[in-house]
Amino acid sequence: MIDPRDALDAIGTLPDTEIDIGDAALQFARIDAPEADWEAARIHLSDLARAASALADTIDETDLAARAVGLSGLLGGRFGYSGDNKTYDDLANANLIRVIERRRGLPVALGVLWLHTAHAAGWAAHGVDFPAHFLVAMPGAGGQSVLDVFHGGTPLTSKDLRALLKQVGGDTAELRPGLLRPMSSRRVLLRLQNNILTRRLMANDPDGALICAEDMLRIAPDHASLWHQVALLNQKLDRFAAALRCFDRFLALVPEGEAAREARAIAGTLRGRLN
Repeated sequence: MIDPRDALDAIGTLPDTEIDIGDAALQFARIDAPEADWEAARIHLSDLARAASALADTIDETDLAARAVGLSGLLGGRFGYSGDNKTYDDLANANLIRVIERRRGLPVALGVLWLHTAHAAGWAAHGVDFPAHFLVAMPGAGGQSVLDVFHGGTPLTSKDLRALLKQVGGDTAELRPGLLRPMSSRRVLLRLQNNILTRRLMANDPDGALICAEDMLRIAPDHASLWHQVALLNQKLDRFAAALRCFDRFLALVPEGEAAREARAIAGTLRGRLN
């Protein structure tokens, strides 16, 4: 397999519909854990795909409930995937290779496996950026089934979703339009890596956070807020020339507005330091 960063660069040129989400997450995992057995993880992804294809042959393609239950039985049951409640903030929970080894992970990391498997079965599925809790949705005739992959892929009712929302937003929080809006594969991958970036920042590791953010840009080269974040991280590390290049890229994407004015002001100060 090619160098993982070369693979991410290639993914960055693809339209979202052509991204293999499992393979992309594997490339990020190879960078973050170069000593890990990525080949075994790749074989496991193939095993999941084969199992999904066999499962699909046993289920009526119009039976959305059966698809959701079958997928949960495969990943949460047969393969034993579930959320890590004990060491939730462990970086291993956001690394696909480690998640495959441990059968434990964060909601979004598990979601990558659910999406990979559903797509291998030929079923539509997408991530849902639900407040504070990543979910997977499977659309079908007459509606969709929403799965809590952190708890074995349990299908959630409207009552369940409302209760989950209230845990985050308080007793007055209610379901509203847009909460179950589909996420693109690229956004799911960025959310996965943002867990690593955030934890590195919390651990006072700006160098590690910068590396993570730069790798995220490989698959999302037009993501303006990432360019802004990378610029600020370079500034913090006194890499002023690199920070200026990133601010310039951000301003090319977002030329107007308050964020653009602030970026121009910082960039002006940095140029003064370089002269």
